[in-house]
Amino acid sequence: MTSFPADFRLWLASQSPRRRELLAGAGIPFQVVPSTGQESLDYQEPLLAAEGNARVKAEGAAVPSAAPRPHFILGADTIVVVDGGVLGKPGDRAEARRMLALLSGRSHLVITGVALMREDVSGERRCVVGSAETEVWFRALRPVQLDAYLDGGEWADKAGAYGIQGAAGLFVERIEGEYANVVGLPLSLMVMLCARLGFDLLGRRWIPSVGTSRAHPV
Repeated sequence: MTSFPADFRLWLASQSPRRRELLAGAGIPFQVVPSTGQESLDYQEPLLAAEGNARVKAEGAAVPSAAPRPHFILGADTIVVVDGGVLGKPGDRAEARRMLALLSGRSHLVITGVALMREDVSGERRCVVGSAETEVWFRALRPVQLDAYLDGGEWADKAGAYGIQGAAGLFVERIEGEYANVVGLPLSLMVMLCARLGFDLLGRRWIPSVGTSRAHPV
């Protein structure tokens, strides 16, 4: 398999272990960097919240000033939407239980906003933003089943109080859309955004930049 060129550098502005696992599983080299960007749900639409938060994270990435250029900075934000409202990360067990009870026996949307920024040798920055949606159907959950899950603590630090890749995967009857999007990073969208900023992720090579500032997977 062709290796990534030595001058391909990706900084992941996220502490999410799920996003790290997805990138590593796809064979994409990266380094993790903290971000000072503050998430907000103060947007008119859930999609705009996910995309806006992703961009804030990318822009707030604490990339070392001496880091070689060009490089990419990746920010992402995943939210769960039900009845038009956004479910963020639960603050405690009681809130996690309320969220899961709301999701029980019905479908909901998982939206991940992704922002990819390229910083060139000159210091010029370009950013493209997009989002992906996956519809997820949960089984009807009994109180004893909720308690068994909540006892495990997996609900912490997860939008909607669950991660499809863990024990809560048993709650899912079916999905429509990309599985990786529910985990936290739609890889199909990553391919599109990289191409817009001049890198062919599949061919592992630099190409002419194309497209606009926004992208959505078909």
